[in-house]
Amino acid sequence: MITGAHIVIHSRDAEADRAFFRDVLGYRHVDAGNGWLIFALPPAEVAVHPTGGEPAQELFLMCDDLDATLAELAAKGVPAGPVTEAGWGVRTTITLPGGGPLHLYQPRHTTAHDL
Repeated sequence: MITGAHIVIHSRDAEADRAFFRDVLGYRHVDAGNGWLIFALPPAEVAVHPTGGEPAQELFLMCDDLDATLAELAAKGVPAGPVTEAGWGVRTTITLPGGGPLHLYQPRHTTAHDL
């Protein structure tokens, strides 16, 4: 029935953000026409959390070693926010060239993407 998920990032500078996913993160992509790049993502999972506020969605990229990933990103000129501890993992935020935040974390929970 459902064959995949398509995530949309709304950006003030879509060209720069596309270049970031292509050149910095090295994600494979297809050109859907006129430079409209659509990127293949690593395996994904979805979680549903309760909220006392407005319903919202967030995008977190996952890694196996946050320190190593941050070092690799820093070598490519990508700054990161402070690393914070959470019971479910260690997390930070990087800022896309278009100004939007992108969450990054190393999970401590059992992951579902190898099912």
